[in-house]
Amino acid sequence: MLSLGRSTVWRALAVLGASLTMVATLGTGNASAHGAVSDPPARAYDCYTRWSGSWQDPAMETEDPMCYQAWQANPDAMWNWNGLLREGVGGNHQAAVPDGTLCSGGLTFDGRYAALDEPGAWHAVDRPNSFTLNLLDNSSHGADYIRVYVTKQGFDPTTQPLTWDDLELVTETGSVPTGTSTPVEVNAPGRTGHHIVYTVWQASHLDQSYYFCSDVNFTG
Repeated sequence: MLSLGRSTVWRALAVLGASLTMVATLGTGNASAHGAVSDPPARAYDCYTRWSGSWQDPAMETEDPMCYQAWQANPDAMWNWNGLLREGVGGNHQAAVPDGTLCSGGLTFDGRYAALDEPGAWHAVDRPNSFTLNLLDNSSHGADYIRVYVTKQGFDPTTQPLTWDDLELVTETGSVPTGTSTPVEVNAPGRTGHHIVYTVWQASHLDQSYYFCSDVNFTG
């Protein structure tokens, strides 16, 4: 029978403990679910749904470089795709979320989602200029309103940080119940190519504001 020295056993236990701590940390996001735009998918949600089963796969670096850099920067941001929020904004979104930090909710949670602000070739889904956006809210927080903005024609999300001036408000709901399916009709005429659809969801259960960047390739 193989006999292990005391120091070898302690090293093995230390590695196991570190691994379990990492798993526990990465798994915290879905335990207290809030929500996100699921279609067209918000950046963190998109990276999570497409790569959570293989988030350490080196192939991601060449196949999906923007999700790769986001996972590398902070994997907890991907596991917490449903927690990109700020509290106590009081409706003053532009003050709480400065230019260049819109996709990270103004670097909320000490910059956990900062990688989402990086310009680059984010994975974009094809959509016509009129489409239905869906907000996924498993906690059924409800919405005082949902505002949907779209970048103006000429904005280049692969090279430019997103600012409020780059956006046009195209849809705003009133108070609505939310759940696993919360459709919002969007019409963004005059646009072609890669754009950012920016959604502000003001939850109704608390003064809790959510901010989502979704990448869309408008096909006309």
